[in-house]
Amino acid sequence: MNTEIIVALIAFVGTLIGSLGGIVVSARLTNYRLAQLEQKVDKHNHFAERIPVLEEQIKVANHRIDDLEKNA
Repeated sequence: MNTEIIVALIAFVGTLIGSLGGIVVSARLTNYRLAQLEQKVDKHNHFAERIPVLEEQIKVANHRIDDLEKNA
């Protein structure tokens, strides 16, 4: 074989390995970032579930305060 062909094949294999390696690293980074975003969304959803409970507790507390002010 000609040396030019061997050099071209080695360059092709190197390019192929580099490209595939970059794709794998990029996919891992994307998956990591998605997992982090999912954790933030879960925290937000948990907080959103608690808001109606807090609103109800505030209503009860305000009602009790009104009752105490009327009796005083």
